[in-house]
Amino acid sequence: MGKTIKKIILTVMAAAALSAGTVSAHQWFRPFQTTCQGFCTKKTGCPNILGCACVIQPGFTSGTCQLVAAKPGK
Repeated sequence: MGKTIKKIILTVMAAAALSAGTVSAHQWFRPFQTTCQGFCTKKTGCPNILGCACVIQPGFTSGTCQLVAAKPGK
């Protein structure tokens, strides 16, 4: 019975450590996803965040700030 209790405690501790790491990683990346948003124009632009750009559809004078991927180099 002693070995079974030790295994259960070890399993619970491992699960707690893994879930705590997952929450921390989620909280770490969340601010970067929510800060690139809002409306923009060619004059006002978007926040100075890596990957954040003003996306304006043809025929419009304003657009929205969105995370965009860089094009690969040649």
